[in-house]
Amino acid sequence: MTSGVLFGGPSPEHDISILTGLQALRELDRVDQRTHGIYWTKTGSFYSVANGVEAEAFLDGVPKGSSELSLRLGDGGGFFTSGGRVARERRLDLDALVLATHGGPGEDGTLQGALDLAGLNYTGPTVAGAALGMDKWSFGSLMAQAGLATLPRALLASDTTSLPFEGPYILKPRFGGSSIGIDVVADLATARARLGANPHLVNGCVVEPYREDLTDLQIALRTFPVLNLSAIERPLRRSSGAEILNYRDKYVGGEGMVSAPRELPALLSGEQGEEIARYACRVAEICLVRGVARIDFLANDTELYVNEINTIPGSLAKYLFVEPPLAFATLLGDLLAEARERPAHRYSAAGADGLVLRSAGTIAAKLA
Repeated sequence: MTSGVLFGGPSPEHDISILTGLQALRELDRVDQRTHGIYWTKTGSFYSVANGVEAEAFLDGVPKGSSELSLRLGDGGGFFTSGGRVARERRLDLDALVLATHGGPGEDGTLQGALDLAGLNYTGPTVAGAALGMDKWSFGSLMAQAGLATLPRALLASDTTSLPFEGPYILKPRFGGSSIGIDVVADLATARARLGANPHLVNGCVVEPYREDLTDLQIALRTFPVLNLSAIERPLRRSSGAEILNYRDKYVGGEGMVSAPRELPALLSGEQGEEIARYACRVAEICLVRGVARIDFLANDTELYVNEINTIPGSLAKYLFVEPPLAFATLLGDLLAEARERPAHRYSAAGADGLVLRSAGTIAAKLA
């Protein structure tokens, strides 16, 4: 069996996706898995890349020696190499894809829908699970409806005149991942002004009360072969004066999330740890979690709130599975096994038996 690792994409998290993809590609090579590396460029093209390529090779775009691929949908779909004057085009024989596509169309259901139509098996969320996880407004509303504690949220627009809670406020891209584009502001007037100045808020903005007393806690889970929770992590901010856990805290350090500062396992009371585990299992059920995901919480000594879900987490959350230790090769192998054994979706035309067409008459009669 030959698997693929797909990474990159037209997303602000493009660079982090490359790091995650190369880690997965290198580990699968190490355990002698036959693997293709597929790079998705910032402009939406696909390329086959050498398995030993390093991150710096992507600084100027497509690494030297890469071959362009096309993605075709329908029966017999998949990734194809380009044909030349003498060489014929060839379909890559892939039984499953590891998706290392953080943010944007790689994590909001767009890519997942295309792969479903192409008949390719892949790891991670389904179309529905990806779309729900990327939409902070819908995710927060669903958590509240399910009775899980979450901070109040509101949608912010240029004509918003009041909010149902007091400032200061934290502004988040409605459809953004990670910490990119997040702002903390003192009042509503400043919040509205940020809508025009922050390009990450152009597709929607979610506003919440900013709580300086709350810190971040994170837990990962995987769904195959059985639901399994990781240790709980307390990410640490590189600067003690930082308002939020920002993009630099999470990713700048060489290996993405692997090298970020953290307290792992987090020092928590037994009750709070148990509550996080219960919440995580409930979120997994509600949000159709598939593969590996990371759930982020905000907490102090007495309060706990579900914050958001990351359906394709940085480094595939491999660094969180420490109690008991889980080898990265095992995590990847289980993700690929789930992709093969439990495909995300298969379309069916059952019920389209022609009855309506036979009784339709002429189209001209229906337009009269």
